[in-house]
Amino acid sequence: MESAEIARRWLAFFEKRDHVVVPSTPLVADDPELLFVVAGMQPFKPYFRGDAPAPWPRATSVQKVLRTPDIDEVGKTTRHATFFHMCGNFSFGDYFKETAIPLAWELLTTPVADGGYGFAPDRLWVTVYTDDDEAADIWHRVVGLPVDRIQRRGMADNFWSMGVPGPCGPCSEIYYDRGPEFGVGGGPVANEERYLEVWNLVFMQYERGPGGAKDNYPILGELPAKNIDTGMGLERMAAILQGVDNIYEIDTTRPILDKAAELTGQRYGSGGQNDVRLRMVADHIRAITMLVNDGVVPSNEERGYVLRRLMRRVVRAMRLLGAREPTMHELVATAIAVFTPQYPELSRNAERIFAVADGEEASFFSTLAAGTARFEAAVREAGGGVLSGEQAFVLHDTYGFPIDLTLEMAAEQGVTVDEEGFRALMAEQRRRAKEDAERRKTGAADRAAYRAAAELLGRPVEFTGYTERSGEAVVRGLLVDGAAVPAAHAGQRVEVVLDRTPFYAEGGGQLPDHGVLEFAAGRIDVDDVQQPLPGLIVHRGRVADGEITVGETVLARIDVDRRWAISRSHTATHMVHKAFREFLGDTAAQAGSENAPGRFRFDFTNPSAVPPSVLGEVEERVNDLLLHDLEVTAQIMRQQEAIASGAIAMFGEKYGDQVRVISIGDWSRELCGGTHVPHTGHLGVIKIVSESSIGAGVRRIEALVGLDAYRYLAREAVLVSQLAEQLKAPADELPDRIAGMLARLRDAEKELEKLRQARLLAEAPRLAAARVDVGGLAVVAARVDGDGVDADGLRLLATDLRQRLGGSAVVVLAGVAGGRPVVVAAVGSEALARGVKAGELVGVAAKRLGGGGGGRPDFAQGGGTNPAAVDDAVSAALDAVRAQVG
Repeated sequence: MESAEIARRWLAFFEKRDHVVVPSTPLVADDPELLFVVAGMQPFKPYFRGDAPAPWPRATSVQKVLRTPDIDEVGKTTRHATFFHMCGNFSFGDYFKETAIPLAWELLTTPVADGGYGFAPDRLWVTVYTDDDEAADIWHRVVGLPVDRIQRRGMADNFWSMGVPGPCGPCSEIYYDRGPEFGVGGGPVANEERYLEVWNLVFMQYERGPGGAKDNYPILGELPAKNIDTGMGLERMAAILQGVDNIYEIDTTRPILDKAAELTGQRYGSGGQNDVRLRMVADHIRAITMLVNDGVVPSNEERGYVLRRLMRRVVRAMRLLGAREPTMHELVATAIAVFTPQYPELSRNAERIFAVADGEEASFFSTLAAGTARFEAAVREAGGGVLSGEQAFVLHDTYGFPIDLTLEMAAEQGVTVDEEGFRALMAEQRRRAKEDAERRKTGAADRAAYRAAAELLGRPVEFTGYTERSGEAVVRGLLVDGAAVPAAHAGQRVEVVLDRTPFYAEGGGQLPDHGVLEFAAGRIDVDDVQQPLPGLIVHRGRVADGEITVGETVLARIDVDRRWAISRSHTATHMVHKAFREFLGDTAAQAGSENAPGRFRFDFTNPSAVPPSVLGEVEERVNDLLLHDLEVTAQIMRQQEAIASGAIAMFGEKYGDQVRVISIGDWSRELCGGTHVPHTGHLGVIKIVSESSIGAGVRRIEALVGLDAYRYLAREAVLVSQLAEQLKAPADELPDRIAGMLARLRDAEKELEKLRQARLLAEAPRLAAARVDVGGLAVVAARVDGDGVDADGLRLLATDLRQRLGGSAVVVLAGVAGGRPVVVAAVGSEALARGVKAGELVGVAAKRLGGGGGGRPDFAQGGGTNPAAVDDAVSAALDAVRAQVG
């Protein structure tokens, strides 16, 4: 039975039993605590935690999941995977154990011809929590499972929680007996290789308190409503139903593995490290394909970093397997082919996925070459011992080497890495940015305070801002310094929850509204609006006058000028997106945006820079449409209906069943919850001011709208006029005139550089004549001052002196360039044979300069921070030569 059929049967079974089929959300988690969806129940987490009311009493899904904590074990075992699917059925206070257990048994044991999975009942075992007599009784009395196939386990194995205070409860796991060829009998408690877990039924009936280990936290009491959360691993079920030994050999993985073997000339099944690499490649390619499809692009932060790490592990593994040409395209194409029966959109998005994957692979080829050379140099410097945290950080920050790759390569060469030191440097680099981002999203409050506010409100805040710019509302909650308060007075920063609001909360790339909340005794100036929980809109600002209390009525007024400016930018973003797709194809898919007053930023996938001619055509196209004054309309419809109508959904965005579709005439149609102008003529003019790369396969444009665009063009016109006046040339001749001037300037700079080098090399005869004989070696250790003294100049002079003095040459030169000391060393072949090493000499000198350095035994360079120590550094290097030759 193919994986797509397993998923179809799951959904059909539960849909017939009154469960709402909920499509898989993107892998990008709609949860500030997590980067990715890591469990089938995660999209329903707000309902289980009580952050929001469940929209249905029961639901079912086949959810995409990504987990990377055990990434280093992928391929080494036949159990670990980064990307997989969890089939789940969920009850939100509707049914409990007495229904969940028989449903699971029915689906598993119903014959294949009747829509089930056809498991033989005598091959199934279950485990229950040690004192869950109720579940054990249902399994035996209702289902009819013999008592000797019901085993009990403790809290560590059969009790579930989210790992934090909140809902928890016992669970019951269903196991399939694969037969005696897989080991000894005795049930799951004796052998989990033979008895394979296929389904976990979680009975959420308690609330837990704080604690560390899986079995070390208090149970505070029963939940007011008991919930069901189950999970069946699709890949594990496929392995059983397809009669293969592990998840790497199922229909959605084995073809990728075979393609990797074909591209590298390997044969899977021979055992050893190559089998591990082939399994790892197959797993990672599945994850890569799904992540890019869901809108993730490679970067050095958060989700993008995880994707980049997976891609680079694949590229390196394929090279170690023997590939010398790019392979990512063919591997991804195979993944798209095997997953299209489950995800038809993969075929539609194929070109975009290829563009991102191919671009990152090409980028990493050059990174791999440069980074590997630097890594090997660092290993030599470490002398087979420990690679410092600073060296690992330089590899990451300068050469683009992720730490996991450094760790892997170091382990292969028997070198350890100061990972703690690296993490400390990374943490320092990221600390301020992360703190600022987190503070902006959640303010001073923790999620518990927001949940309490949402519970007090009892329903989502009504957003009236599509049609209203102001309106009366009632204060339903106040938070000061993260805590709920009954009142706030003048001068305090406050977070305000209203029952209804015209204020737009930041989201979908659109910046929040600003404005005021006016009440009888004063005013609050609102400078930020966020939605920390689904349906909870929080207004942040400062109480300007008076005292505000919970229950008071306020007049909420947005800054209309700011709203209009942002709305113009948002509509412009839609138009530019559509125009890029016209000129570049559907691969130009939105990968991020920011809509601010008078300007916008638009990120999109494209394998290379957009030619200026295309940028000009895009700009002309959208400005021409502004003149047509197209009507901008919003319509609410079912998501499937919207997609069928041609509306574009943003990759990585989470949408409900009912979606809002923004149409710009008959030209553009997108799913969007933001605010827009009523007609394109309101935009005035759009001006693209820059285009750049923000990562492999991802481009960014920055543009201005309306009055901001006009002011920019006016400044440009003045600048062109001034240049034309100064150069005495018509405006249309300026590019050629300036290009000619720059070419002449570059030629002049080259001539000046030649003169500087010639003056510096003129010192060579004098320095050679002043050489010192040390044990038969011709040693020049000198300070060099004057014009032309920099790292390049000193290297040139040292090379010239080594050539003049022959194999016995030992040259150490130091100088000050741009206020910083530089030292170089060059050693001839005879001196090398006698144990003199340039790297050691530079190390000695650089230490006196307050710095460091390194290089090859015959040539090295270093520097420092103390220019006053140059003479001392030269003397120290000369002493080192004397010590090395005895």
